[in-house]
Amino acid sequence: MFSNKRFETEFAGRKLTVEVGKLAQQCNGACLVQYGDTVVLATAVMGKEPKTGIDFFPLTVEMQEKMYAAGKIKGSKFVKRDGRPTDTAVLDGRKIDRGIRPLFNQELRHEVQLATTTLSYDQENSADIVAINAGALALHISNIPWHGPLIGVCVGKVNGELIINPTETQLQQSEFKLQLSIAGEKVMMIDAEGKEVSEQDMAAAFELSIKSAQPLLQFMDKIRQEIGLEKKDENELAEAAWAGMEISLAEKKSAFEEAKKFFTPQLDKYLFNQPRGTKRERKEIAKKLLDLFVEELKSKEAHAEIIDYIKMNFDLYLEEEVTKAILDKDLRIDGRDIKDIRPLSAEVDILPRTHGTGLFQRGETQVLSIVTLGAPGDAQVLDEMTQDDTKKAYMHFYSAPPYAYGEPGRFGGSGRREIGHGALAEKALLPVLPNKEEFPYTIVVVSEVMGSNGSSSMGSTCGSTLALMAAGVPIKKPVAGIAMGLASDGKRYKVITDLQDFEDGPGGMDFKVTGTKDGITAIQMDTKTDGLSLDLCLEAMEHAKEARLKILEVIAGAIAEPRKQLSQYAPKIVCIKIDPEKIGEVIGTGGKVINKIIEECGVQIDIDDDGVVAITGVDQTGMDKAVKWVEGIVKEVEVGEIYTGTVTRLMDFGAFMEILPGKEGMVHISEFSNNRIEKISDAAAIGQQFTVKVIEIDDKGRINLSVKKASADYNPAEDPRGSGPRRPSGRPPMRGGFGGRRDDRSGGASRGSRSEPNDRGGFR
Repeated sequence: MFSNKRFETEFAGRKLTVEVGKLAQQCNGACLVQYGDTVVLATAVMGKEPKTGIDFFPLTVEMQEKMYAAGKIKGSKFVKRDGRPTDTAVLDGRKIDRGIRPLFNQELRHEVQLATTTLSYDQENSADIVAINAGALALHISNIPWHGPLIGVCVGKVNGELIINPTETQLQQSEFKLQLSIAGEKVMMIDAEGKEVSEQDMAAAFELSIKSAQPLLQFMDKIRQEIGLEKKDENELAEAAWAGMEISLAEKKSAFEEAKKFFTPQLDKYLFNQPRGTKRERKEIAKKLLDLFVEELKSKEAHAEIIDYIKMNFDLYLEEEVTKAILDKDLRIDGRDIKDIRPLSAEVDILPRTHGTGLFQRGETQVLSIVTLGAPGDAQVLDEMTQDDTKKAYMHFYSAPPYAYGEPGRFGGSGRREIGHGALAEKALLPVLPNKEEFPYTIVVVSEVMGSNGSSSMGSTCGSTLALMAAGVPIKKPVAGIAMGLASDGKRYKVITDLQDFEDGPGGMDFKVTGTKDGITAIQMDTKTDGLSLDLCLEAMEHAKEARLKILEVIAGAIAEPRKQLSQYAPKIVCIKIDPEKIGEVIGTGGKVINKIIEECGVQIDIDDDGVVAITGVDQTGMDKAVKWVEGIVKEVEVGEIYTGTVTRLMDFGAFMEILPGKEGMVHISEFSNNRIEKISDAAAIGQQFTVKVIEIDDKGRINLSVKKASADYNPAEDPRGSGPRRPSGRPPMRGGFGGRRDDRSGGASRGSRSEPNDRGGFR
């Protein structure tokens, strides 16, 4: 029987509980972490045998969000089982991965899988931070070699006060959301979004996070000391990947050290003798250098395993040498200074029929962003654990096909990287988007990467800004982004601006910052070091600000502000505010009325519960007709008003006429003329039009009309029947009258609740 151990501590004023041994007892490490009523299970397992023939550490991280955790059933009528991870779960998994990965020995070849599963979600305590802590603890107490502990912490700023681990409610009012993974006093991962946050405010949040993390790090160490398993020898595991081969790992490493004696003198001749402007050029030169040495090894009849080992590690060696050149000489492989940006260019209106396009290029990284505008009903409805039918009206999709890297490859759906890069560019622009009342469109931006060599996600951010302004989306300010790199050897470091290919090696970082001229809107950082000091993070943000301002100047040179007019090919939207009690009249029984408007006018109609009717279309004539139709339905008809009525039905006692779309009144046979009329067919025919006057609206909302009294020549003294209306007994009900609100609102309209705060703002 497994023993169950329970540990408790306080974290940001709330109790954090850890249970070990209760669930998932066959794993290398597992724990159940509860924070509020949010509960996450973390499991860490390692393969028994190493994977051979690979040149990377096979770590996978999975974040699973279960609908049952929030007491929900999947909204689809056809699929109720939890399926592929939601984008939110993928992004949370990437956050966990970026923090823990650098703390592994990268020479390991045993597969390690960390899975975090949200079992309970209280809608106040974010599962992502709990998952970071649970995952790190599962690794820390396991026998898997890992250089933890690590903790996750979130910081917000509400009413001018920094708050550790704000609740979901507090995040809705927060100026920013900063999430960090911290090991010791170093930052391992950053994921932030904010409303133009100053570098000073972000620095204060960093400092508070590191300070607040220390008690929880000590708590994790205490748990490990009490129940943690003895770690496996990472050196033995690393060598196990080469077991059974003819040449030992030690011999291969020794051969590679000898190879360096050949390579190093050649670097000045082949790589550093002049600036190498393109990635392809650098790779071709590197390949030539490698081929020279391989030919020499073959002439000496070196073992094939040694040749393969040198080939496998050659790029890593080049990255180390590029880092050394930067540290020793401030020498970058393309001749730039460490704070220089590669050549920049920006254009708009690349494609003729799209609603807006922007082409941004920085060095060899080239991104074409395209904006498509749609109706409010085109918004995405999120069906996931953390979202309750929330409408998402702004979406950014990132696509990087194989040709972007100058290589052949498989075309397929979006992977985790594509989802992550798209989400980063998306939240970079969220704070500057107009609100729904100002601009009711659904906005989709697709960034097509045409060339990738260093931070295509930041290129997507810049391209999106260009495309949105070109499309006439009234964004508040342009947004730009830049990726900062790092050259370090464990003792020295230098922050470099606008990193590319060989600069992103061991001892490096990818520190991406987006923002306007006035502040930061997003940060994302991962590192290949044992963490970044606070001073290093602050330096990176300051250098990023300098670069961002330069990029914004280039963007302004292409388009200074959003266009005042939308593209002629973009749909137009007219919003009408009606009494919510009249929504049923617009929709009609079974959607009959609204479907008729949509079909006859060629428009899309979306209705919110607050009475906002959005009519979307391309053809102006159809739009005008639909607007007039809806306005007619909800208009309050008053006695004495004059209308043009069209005969819709004939009865023995009179004729029914439509005076407004969907609204009828009745003209009694005696109200056509002062002369006696024997048959109604003698006075009117279906489809015939008359000028009519409203002479009465009875207590049931029925409208009585008169033809004769609408005439300017009408004289009551000459009317043998007097001026009062006639009410025939047994009068049938009228369509579209002033009756009660209909409950049936189904049909062709896309209809839902008012957009939640997160459709274009706020932090989840």
